[in-house]
Amino acid sequence: MILLVPIDFFGEIDTLRGRIAACFHTKVGVSPAQFDSGPFFNPDRNQFHSTAIIERLEKEAPASASKVLAVTGLDLYIPILTFVFGEARLNGRCAVVSSYRLDNRSYGLPSDPALLQERLLKESIHELGHTFGLVHCQDPECVMKSSTYVEELELKSSRFCRRCMASIRLS
Repeated sequence: MILLVPIDFFGEIDTLRGRIAACFHTKVGVSPAQFDSGPFFNPDRNQFHSTAIIERLEKEAPASASKVLAVTGLDLYIPILTFVFGEARLNGRCAVVSSYRLDNRSYGLPSDPALLQERLLKESIHELGHTFGLVHCQDPECVMKSSTYVEELELKSSRFCRRCMASIRLS
């Protein structure tokens, strides 16, 4: 089972849950537990440290969940990058994705809920793919293609290419 953990996320979680379940052919639940994001805030950057969030998830995740995906509306970073859309442990159990920089409003554009949902789905599948052992793919349409800019998300699909699908380890 994949467990979604909303952290300061006020978007549509049920649609995301259903689409992730269909992609991975597994049950996906939503955690009712509250998660305090305060300890992960860096006031110098005005952002939240994604690696620290993953470390906390790893300590607190219920044993019943094979994978845990935190879904947040917070602006995430890792020290070597200005921002990240998400982060995951390769072959690990936990990942985090953020809708913050996937939202058109972050770029001064009008809100587009459908586009935001599609971007969040792609990023969620991508990060979960890492937890299942997949690395970045060179196929331009594969969901595992690296995306540094939000515009790059538009170019790829929400599906794994044949090579990635064949090598995924659904443990």
